[in-house]
Amino acid sequence: MTGPVAAPRLDLAAYLPYRLSILSNTVSGAIAAIYETRYGLSVADWRLMAVLSMEPDRPLTQKALCARTRMDKVQVSRAVKRLLERGHIEREVDNGDRRSALLRLTGQGRAVYDDVAPATLEWERELLSRLTPAEAAILDTVVARLQQVADEMAAGS
Repeated sequence: MTGPVAAPRLDLAAYLPYRLSILSNTVSGAIAAIYETRYGLSVADWRLMAVLSMEPDRPLTQKALCARTRMDKVQVSRAVKRLLERGHIEREVDNGDRRSALLRLTGQGRAVYDDVAPATLEWERELLSRLTPAEAAILDTVVARLQQVADEMAAGS
C-alpha cells in the first residue's frame, strides 16, 4: 500500500511567471531610478504619463488607462491624483459620458515626459545591445506571443 501522493513542488527558479515578474521588477526598478530621482515619479505615474503621451490629442479615461497599462483601478486612481496635484496632467469632463473624465498631459507634463523618455529609451537600448540581433528578434517574438496567449487564457479562450 502506498501513501498519499505529494503535491508537485513549485520551483520558483524555474517557474516562468515568477521569472518574468522578477525580470520586470528589475528592469522597471532600474529605469524608475531615472524618473524618481529627477521628478519624484513612481512607476505607475510614469506609465500613465507614457500612455498619455502616445496620442497627445486624444485624452483618455481612467478606465482606458487601466486597460492599456494592465494596472488596477486603485493604482491608476492614486497615480492620477498625484499627477493632477503635481500639474503633470489635467482633467476635463467627458461630454460623451458626463460621469467620466478625460485625462491628458499638461505642458508641464509633456516637458517632464520629453526630458525623461530619452533616458529610458537609452536604458532599453543598452539592455538590448547586450543581446545578439537574433536574440533580440527572438525575444520580441516570444514576448508578443506570450502576451497573446496570456490574453487568450485570461479571457477564458
